Amino acid sequence: MSAVVIRAAGAMSVMPGFPSQSRSPKRRLRLTRRGRAVFTTLAALPLVAGVLTGALASGGAVAGIDDGRAPAVLETFEVGAGDTLWAIAESIAPSADPRDVIYEIMRLNGLRDAVVQPGQQLVLPAAP
Repeated sequence: MSAVVIRAAGAMSVMPGFPSQSRSPKRRLRLTRRGRAVFTTLAALPLVAGVLTGALASGGAVAGIDDGRAPAVLETFEVGAGDTLWAIAESIAPSADPRDVIYEIMRLNGLRDAVVQPGQQLVLPAAP
């Protein structure tokens, strides 16, 4: 380490032990071909991991499953004043448990609860 001391006459001298004023010019970072390949690979890893995760997570969807049963027949129904899902379920499947039929109606129509409004169109499973 060195230091610069300015004397009254304008002459400069360097003192050991203090940093000097002259500095070497900064150099740019240069990457070799191998360094660029490593840097590109590391930058692309999260992208590749995301694509693989998305591809593996969405593999369970199937458009149609043939389980040997006949395809379901559906009918539409307009809810009247005073109609409830319980009454509708008992009318379309009197021998079945109304709770199961209500669940199926809610599932088919995307209902969150069993409340229906007059004039609402519902898709119902056909009576067996």
